[in-house]
Amino acid sequence: MKEKKSELIGEKLIKELEKKKNFFQAQTTASFFKTQKGAYGFGDIFWGVTTPQSEAIVKKFWQVISLAETEKLLDHPVHEVRSTALRVLVKKYQKGNAIEKKEVVKSYQRKIGRINNWDLVDLSAPKILGDYFFSRDKKFLYQLAKSKNLWRRRIAIVSTLEFIRRKNFTDTLRLAELLLSDPADLVNKAVGWMLREVGKCNKEILQNFLKKNKEKMVRITWRYATEKFSSKEKKALEQR
Repeated sequence: MKEKKSELIGEKLIKELEKKKNFFQAQTTASFFKTQKGAYGFGDIFWGVTTPQSEAIVKKFWQVISLAETEKLLDHPVHEVRSTALRVLVKKYQKGNAIEKKEVVKSYQRKIGRINNWDLVDLSAPKILGDYFFSRDKKFLYQLAKSKNLWRRRIAIVSTLEFIRRKNFTDTLRLAELLLSDPADLVNKAVGWMLREVGKCNKEILQNFLKKNKEKMVRITWRYATEKFSSKEKKALEQR
């Protein structure tokens, strides 16, 4: 009976999202997330639900929907259902005790194949995997970095945003080095972004990393990483 009740909650959540459908917003969003044939978001479906609308629904449902039903939502073909499900997981993780946090991480790992766009990665990976693995063995993140799937590689590096916030840069730099020659533009950008975040905390560490690795770094990663540098600083780095 309890499982049936949870299933009904999942259906109610989907219906709440469906009420927010906006055809024109959906078209704009689909274009933004590159859903055309051959692009990274091909086949994804959008309803045009905004982030504030999704967050309001999360607030209403996160305490009453089970982890199992949340996982089912991640199998849904509509992007905003999956993003809302991930926001539910984030909320459950943040509000959970140690045992509950571990269960959320297990759910995340089981459904990692459904975290298949950059926004889904970015809204969830640092807050769940980043927080969880900060004080634990990080082998799982290094396994993701070696994956053939670009989203898993992005999850690996973006998860370390939480490490950076806590002034620990070691694994960010190690993972960045592993991914410097990545063939995927969205991984290159993520690596550059994380390096830039390191630089905000400690410019010298970033400068040393850039000097050491500039020959291996693709242009987009370099551009993202040095965004906060002055023209003079960029020129000095490029000449060394």
